Amino acid sequence: MSDTLSPAPVSLRERPGHLRRFANRWAAWRAGYGPNPKGFTSQPVPRSIGSDARGRQLMAGNLLFAGVLVQMPRDVPWALDPPSDAFEDELHGFEWLDHLAAVADGSGRPMAQDWLASWLTRYGTGKGPGWTPDLVGRRQIRWISHALFLMSGQDQTDTRALYATLGRQADFLARRWRTTSHGLPRFEALTGLIYSACSLTGVAHHLKPALKALAQECAREVDASGGIVTRNPEELLGVFTLLTWTAAVLAESGKRPDPAVDTAIMRIAPTLRSLRHTDGGLARFQGGGGGQTGRLDQALAQSGVRPATVSGLAMGYARLAGGRTSVVVDAAAPMLGPEAYNSHASTLAFELTSGRRPVIVNCGSGAGFGADWRRAGRATSSHSTLAIDGYSSARLGPRSAYHGVVKQPLLEGPETVEVQESDSGGARAVAFSHDGYRRTHGLIHLRSLSLESDGRLLRGEDGLAAITDKDRDTLDRVMTRLPIEGIPYSVRFHLHPDVEAELDLGGAAVSLTLRGGEVWVFRHGREANLTLEKSVYLESGRLKPRATKQIVLSSRVTDYGSAVSWSLAKPADAPRGRRDYSQDPLRL
Repeated sequence: MSDTLSPAPVSLRERPGHLRRFANRWAAWRAGYGPNPKGFTSQPVPRSIGSDARGRQLMAGNLLFAGVLVQMPRDVPWALDPPSDAFEDELHGFEWLDHLAAVADGSGRPMAQDWLASWLTRYGTGKGPGWTPDLVGRRQIRWISHALFLMSGQDQTDTRALYATLGRQADFLARRWRTTSHGLPRFEALTGLIYSACSLTGVAHHLKPALKALAQECAREVDASGGIVTRNPEELLGVFTLLTWTAAVLAESGKRPDPAVDTAIMRIAPTLRSLRHTDGGLARFQGGGGGQTGRLDQALAQSGVRPATVSGLAMGYARLAGGRTSVVVDAAAPMLGPEAYNSHASTLAFELTSGRRPVIVNCGSGAGFGADWRRAGRATSSHSTLAIDGYSSARLGPRSAYHGVVKQPLLEGPETVEVQESDSGGARAVAFSHDGYRRTHGLIHLRSLSLESDGRLLRGEDGLAAITDKDRDTLDRVMTRLPIEGIPYSVRFHLHPDVEAELDLGGAAVSLTLRGGEVWVFRHGREANLTLEKSVYLESGRLKPRATKQIVLSSRVTDYGSAVSWSLAKPADAPRGRRDYSQDPLRL
C-alpha cells in the first residue's frame, strides 16, 4: 500500500521523561511512609473478562503481550528484557491476572501468587518500571478486584507485603494523578484511586478529592454527544468501562458519584451502541480495534443505561443498519494538531458487517507491529474509501524525537465534512463530502451510500470534483504538471481475512464468501478498472499482520469531475434467515 505518511512511534502511550520518572520514584518512595491498610472495608468483584485459554497459555510460559510472543525464561517474567515499551506496560499493568483467575480449575492461582510476590520484592518500594500513575491505577484495580483470589492460602509475610504496596500505590496515586495526560490515562489513575478509597482501610480520605477530579475530567473530556476528542471508539469504550466500574464500586460501598460521572455514562452509552457492529465488536477507526470479545456488550449491560442509539452522527460517525447488516462511516475530520499522534486519515471510510461476520474493514492500527506498519495503517489507502494515488486525505507534520521516540502529529486535513441524510422508499441514503484534497488538487471527495432496509443491498458512488472557480484553477495547475493524462485515484474495499474473494463474471464482479457460508457479490458501473489485490489486517494481540485482499476500483480525473459507482449485495436467492453456527478458530 502506497502512502505519504512517515514513521511514527510503536507505542501509543507517551513515555515519561527523565525528570518525570525521578519525580514518580520520589513520590513512590515517600508514599511508603504513610500508614498501611490492615484490610478491606469492602470487596469489589472482578468486572473484567478473562480467558481460560489465555490463562493456560501463560501457565505454559508463553507471554503474549502487545502482539509479541515471548517464551518465559524462568518461573517469573520480571527478569525478562521486554521487547517493547507496550509489552512492558502490559506486563506491569497486571491485566493478565484476569486470565489466570479465569482458569476454570483454579490452577492459575499459584502462578499469580508467585508472580505477584516476586514483583513486590523487586518493585514494591517504587523501584523499576511500572510506576506511572496510569499503570499504577490499572494495577491497583486488578489487585483489589482479585484480592480474594490472590490472598487465598497466602502466608502472612506475603499478605503484609501486599497491603503495604496497596497503601503505597494509593498514596502515590493521590500525589501523582495530576501528572498524567488527559483522557484514558488520567481516568485509569483516578479510577485506581477511587477503588483504593472505597475498598481499603485508612484510605477513605482520598475519596472526596478523587471524585471531584473525576467529575472535572468527565466534563472536560466527554462532550455533549458522548464523544472524546481522539474519536477512537476503543478508547471511548475504555473510558466508559472505567466510569461504570467506578459507579459500581461506589454503589457497593454505599456512595454515589458526582452527577457529572452519571451524565458522562448516560451520554457515552448511546454513542457506543451506534458504533457497535452486528457482531458485537466496535468499528475500527482512528487507531482503535474492535475491542475484546464481549467487552462492549458487558460494559453496556453493566452501565444500566436503557438501550438507545444516537440520532445523526455519533462522535462523528454515521451508522446505517438494516436486517443483519451494519455500516459505520467516518463522517468527520480526524483530530488534528500537535497532540494528534495517533489520528488516521480515514475520512469517509466505512466498514460493513453482516451478522457475526465482518466483510468490509479498515486495515486498523499497526502500532503493535512497528513504526512502518503504524505509518501505513494511518494512511488513507489503508481504509475503505477513495484516495488520490500517492496522497492521503490528511497529512503529517514534521517529525520530532522525544526520548528516542519519533512522533508525527496530523496537522493538515479536511476542514469541512458535510453529511446529508435521506430516506427513499425502502432504503436509507447518506451523502458525504470532504475537502481534504482541495488544497493539494482543488478536488472535493463526494461519497453517497444507500442501504436497503433489509440490509441485503448497499449501493455506493464515489467521485472527485472541482466545485469552485478557485478549485478549477488549482486543478488546472496540477494537471499541467502531470507527465500523464489525468490524476489517478482508487476506491479501496479492504476485506476481512475470513472472507474468500474471487473475480467473477469475467472480471466484472467479485464473489465474497463469508466463513459461515453467506455470499455477497460486489459489482461496479464499469467507469473504473476493477482488480483484486493483496492487503493486510492489523489486529492487536496478533503476532503479525494477517494477509487478506482488497477490491480496488481505479480511475482518473481528466476533467473537472470523475465518479465511479458500485454495489455490494446478497444474491436474490440467498436465504433471508440464515443462522451462522460455524465456530471461529482460537485466536493466536
